[in-house]
Amino acid sequence: MTERFDPGGLGEWTDESRFEVTRERLIEYAKATNDPIPAHLDGDVASPVFAIVPVFESLMEPALEVVPVGLFGRIVHGEQEFRFHRPIRPGDKLVSRARMTGYEGLPNGTRGTIHLECRTDDGDLVNEQYVTLFVRGFDTGETRGELGPDHKFDENLRSQAPVAKVNQHVDDDQTYRYAPAAGDPMPIHLDEEVAKDSGLPGIIAHGLCTMAFTSWALLTEIAGSDVDRLKRFAVRFAKPVLPGQDLTTRIWRAGAGSYAFETTVGETVVIKDGLAEFAE
Repeated sequence: MTERFDPGGLGEWTDESRFEVTRERLIEYAKATNDPIPAHLDGDVASPVFAIVPVFESLMEPALEVVPVGLFGRIVHGEQEFRFHRPIRPGDKLVSRARMTGYEGLPNGTRGTIHLECRTDDGDLVNEQYVTLFVRGFDTGETRGELGPDHKFDENLRSQAPVAKVNQHVDDDQTYRYAPAAGDPMPIHLDEEVAKDSGLPGIIAHGLCTMAFTSWALLTEIAGSDVDRLKRFAVRFAKPVLPGQDLTTRIWRAGAGSYAFETTVGETVVIKDGLAEFAE
């Protein structure tokens, strides 16, 4: 029997998950991502990508309603986008839910979008997220529903000099610090043998950890380290990053309050189609 995606599961919200934010957890996450911004290191406010932590339980649950279970081993995290309505702060009691909104069959696989909402327990919207998953090597043969918003890099920007270039180093123990801080214990980030059995060169950094590095690069260079100004932040994960490697993020001005960026390891692009939008 040929496996097929089930469009009947699109738009179905998960049950709510709850998360209470502590100052200690915010500090742990900032340290685990080498974030230099004092307000993050003091736990006064969350660094941007910390927003994934309260919703993590809900992240893949909607896919169970749409993607055949036999294909779950082929799923990779392709893209991530945050829309910030306000920053997360210590003491926040957050309520999250998620739904799968659409999918598109492609010759080399199928991509699908999961939309997440994170609110306070009083109902105020804190952030929305769009997660693009990719099922490698399986073309479902149709397009249904709605995919996430576009944030493709404008190649015309390469004719301009970047407004900033930030060099960063991924520590040898980065994954062991990030995994507990983020609540993401996937063994390809922690176990060399499991990673190699999965076809990887060895342990790889969490994609969202690399994204967190790029977030503080943008904040320090563009926004005076003020996370309140960041309204939208999106990336596409292009290649894995290994512990011990050096990152270079180049940032281009793309419009009023809008910046495109790209992150490389040497000549290899590891984060592409990066977009950050700031309140000016």
